[in-house]
Amino acid sequence: QVRLVESGGGLVQAGDSHTISCSVSGIIMFSFNAMGWYRQAPGKQRELVAGINNRGTRNYADSVKGRFTISRDAAKNSMYLQMNSLRPEDTAVYFCNAARSALPGDTWGQGTQVTVSS
Repeated sequence: QVRLVESGGGLVQAGDSHTISCSVSGIIMFSFNAMGWYRQAPGKQRELVAGINNRGTRNYADSVKGRFTISRDAAKNSMYLQMNSLRPEDTAVYFCNAARSALPGDTWGQGTQVTVSS
């Protein structure tokens, strides 16, 4: 069974750095062509924050460009989102997603809450 499990969420201060993780089980991570991080704030639609494909191409939402970095570790079969200069508007539930072709795919994690206090 393929599973994506996010971890590392929590309460942080504005301006802090924080990293969340997505552990992949049941499949080799690079079997997916693309993986990404989405987030959903209360009352808002889920949005793509950052994506990465097997060619190593990365893309970011304008709101996080220059502050967030997406990466993957093949040895740990995991994906990460390093978040710098966090802002209160980054507060959301962050979801890991994986796709056989283009994002969004059908495979989602359960989400991890990141709360940024001012």
